[in-house]
Amino acid sequence: MAFDRITAEPGKLEGRPAIRGLRISVESVVRLVAAGWAFDEILENYPDLEHEDIRQALEYAAAATDVHVLALREPA
Repeated sequence: MAFDRITAEPGKLEGRPAIRGLRISVESVVRLVAAGWAFDEILENYPDLEHEDIRQALEYAAAATDVHVLALREPA
């Protein structure tokens, strides 16, 4: 999966993932959605963002939490 709208630059936001080089972190966008903000509400308050930015931030967060759980065998 390609994340063409997610950037990470050492000089911005301490290298944390951001949206298109803006000083808006993926974390901030995901937290707004988790707090119940609608996409339109986020876009109204952050005019530099686009609908696809929000969608991709959510996809990125989901990919970042992709954990594989391996079943442990029972002790002998």
